[in-house]
Amino acid sequence: MKRAVLTTLALLAAATASAQTAPRTVNIGLGYIPNVQFTPFYVADTLGYFKAEGLNVKYQHGFVSELMPLLLQGKLDFIVGDPEDAVFARNQGAPVKYIMAMYQKIPVTVFSTKPLNNVADLKGKTLGIPGPFGSTYNAVQALLDSAGLKEGSDVKLASIGFTQLDAVRAGRVDAAAGYVNNEVVQLRAAGTRVYTLDVTAAYPMVGAGLITLDKNLKTDLARKVVRASQRALKFTVTDPARAFKLAQPTFGAGGGTLDILKASTPLMTGAYTRVNGIGASDPGAWNKAVAALIKQGNLSAGAKATDFYTNTLVSKTIR
Repeated sequence: MKRAVLTTLALLAAATASAQTAPRTVNIGLGYIPNVQFTPFYVADTLGYFKAEGLNVKYQHGFVSELMPLLLQGKLDFIVGDPEDAVFARNQGAPVKYIMAMYQKIPVTVFSTKPLNNVADLKGKTLGIPGPFGSTYNAVQALLDSAGLKEGSDVKLASIGFTQLDAVRAGRVDAAAGYVNNEVVQLRAAGTRVYTLDVTAAYPMVGAGLITLDKNLKTDLARKVVRASQRALKFTVTDPARAFKLAQPTFGAGGGTLDILKASTPLMTGAYTRVNGIGASDPGAWNKAVAALIKQGNLSAGAKATDFYTNTLVSKTIR
């Protein structure tokens, strides 16, 4: 009997220890579909960075409009989205915050295969946009405003979905708002001359990054996810070729090229991250972008950038 009791106690102790060390499952929503742009997150999983934090990560792909409700319902713990996704959700009362920047600036650009030297060249032209939503639309509004151009009377905005590349090639629009690390890369790879306009001076917002619920900021979960993601960002910037090789089995042969990843890595670092850690958001960029959103009428005059983001979880030692 004594031996049986001791055996039972030993089994219970082992089960308790196993439960205490079992990795916590974390559900992260990644926008769109499996794609090379999410390489740092695939790398973080493949190289065991999440496992080292005691986490077992599961990814779910979809548009942010689908993922944000899942985050608010607790079915996802984090999502990767544009800062505006967090800004407008929180402005409507949702308890969400942007906690780590994958990109230090938005990759949005205005591009054309016809000469395009400055914003004024857009006057009288048709500019294709995915639609009147998201960081692309906000950036275009700020760009036009910087040159005193009015939507409609000066520049016609055409909602063309995510067909910018084909629309420009076919001449259905004079120019389009796309991405320096996507359409521009593809056109140049095809030997096509591309003209681009930088939007970041008019709208210097950080790019896509991690968004989570306020409640996750009160535990160590968010810090662990950010730390693992920072390590993966650093790895991707340091060795994009190897990062691509590690991530490609996840996003597949049709999910993007190494050239696209190489065009993305410069967006992941900057002067601010070299001091404050990779993944940190530049407060100055946030302040100017929020001011632009207020000017556009998308936020109230009393809105403060710090209401929407935090750098407190970012490790300064991971640069």
